[in-house]
Amino acid sequence: MTTAFEPVSLAGTKLSNRIAMAPMTRSRAYGPGAAPTADTATYYAQRASAGLIITEGIQPSVIGQGYPSTPGLHSAEQVAAWRQVTDAVHAQGGVIFAQLMHTGRIGHPSLLPEGLVPVGASPVAAAGKVFTAQGPQDFVTPRELTDAEILTTIGDFAAAARNAVTAGFDGVEVHGANGYLLHQFLSTNANRRSDRWGGTVAGRSRLTVDVVRAVADAIGAHRTGLRISPANPFNDITEDAHQHTYTALADTLNPLGLAYLHIAEADDRDLTRELRRRWDGPLILNPFTPGTVTGPEQLALIEDGTADLISFGGLFLANPDLPARLAAGGPYNTPDPATFYGGDARGYIDYPTLDGSPSAVS
Repeated sequence: MTTAFEPVSLAGTKLSNRIAMAPMTRSRAYGPGAAPTADTATYYAQRASAGLIITEGIQPSVIGQGYPSTPGLHSAEQVAAWRQVTDAVHAQGGVIFAQLMHTGRIGHPSLLPEGLVPVGASPVAAAGKVFTAQGPQDFVTPRELTDAEILTTIGDFAAAARNAVTAGFDGVEVHGANGYLLHQFLSTNANRRSDRWGGTVAGRSRLTVDVVRAVADAIGAHRTGLRISPANPFNDITEDAHQHTYTALADTLNPLGLAYLHIAEADDRDLTRELRRRWDGPLILNPFTPGTVTGPEQLALIEDGTADLISFGGLFLANPDLPARLAAGGPYNTPDPATFYGGDARGYIDYPTLDGSPSAVS
């Protein structure tokens, strides 16, 4: 029986255990030009005992930003700032992938340079509100991307992936989940196109497939992962016949030999098991745990073969030494939602370790 504390390889990248830190937006990119700070380096280095760290969503372009103070990987100053983060993680023996996230229609003009508006698959506004510096505001109707702009977007992902490698990341995760741009194209409500980027399962999947292929061509498939969230309605997403969409997507991408497939699970364990059966490479699972965070009981999903790694969000946020706590059976710090997004070091780099110190890294 395989356990969470055994090593595993992601297409050649060796991990010390099967406990991953899930990507979590923290909105603390206070450096010049949406760059991470020294606190960011401390935050990730504190959690380097994870088998794999997957960063918060990082926009591959200016137009890809949908929240305040989120970081980018599209300028020289951002690359230099991320190098400090990856160096700090590697000094602690960790492995870190950058998650590339284009938010698409999830955003607001006030978060973008003057004259720009969020873009999407179709001019369909998401229901709900987005947080801005002026407080919550309604999502706006996005501008529909042209065919040429879609190709530019694919190039932006590939360029950001090259920047990630230059910044010292061990690989990248393409964010195709949670209602952001790639998920919008996969959906049947946000994507109303009838051209080659919509209309059918193959059409709606084309952007995700082409982005993953472009990133794999740029930095190697062994450094490229993909995150999906089948049937997750977050950010006003509907996916009719989602099982067909995601089995077809997995079958299309499987021959590439990617580093991993990362499933942010909704209420469809049967689909998770079917994707596990079809996918030849490593599978990371962020399990469906309604009303609570992913906890130690989910490690059984590694033991029974459902997943190769389990990704932890809130529990890793609050417990920088989470693998040690899982091995010891706890205890666990409780995450403080009031400090999740923005703010200072509180709720960011001051959660204590098992020995009571505020951090294992100063």
